[in-house]
Amino acid sequence: MIQAGQKAPDFKLVDINKNEVTLSEFKGKNLVIFFFPMAWTGVCTKEMCTVQEDQKVYNELNAEVIGVSVDSHFALKKFKEDNNISYSLLSDFNKNAIKDYGIVQDQFAGVYTNVSKRAVVVVDKAGIVRYVQVTPTPGDLPDMEPVKAAVKELK
Repeated sequence: MIQAGQKAPDFKLVDINKNEVTLSEFKGKNLVIFFFPMAWTGVCTKEMCTVQEDQKVYNELNAEVIGVSVDSHFALKKFKEDNNISYSLLSDFNKNAIKDYGIVQDQFAGVYTNVSKRAVVVVDKAGIVRYVQVTPTPGDLPDMEPVKAAVKELK
């Protein structure tokens, strides 16, 4: 699993409009990556909506925010619209990023395999991981206060 102090693995994902997005595009910006298992599940929806509510805080701390799941870009587009999310949602449908970050959830909801663990990764302007939080189970929400504190230290 990715650790603080390591260089963040680059990724090549697609946004809701099928535009390719890479980690290297965020160089020079602080970035908070919220990895979540699946759109529309209760805890994932609550988490992504909480991140939306905190968007002003991240903006004030000069940090970009993205959400990443293994859902298709089609599903994420509808999820974003339904929940009035302003930050980018990226599809890791091929599961490369979650493998590179070491956050693969083997079993989810008793039916699905190899989705993302619920995790938050804070990456600084130089592409170095400064904070990682992985919840004990996919049913747990991340503790947002340490995430915000980690971002504040980068300001």
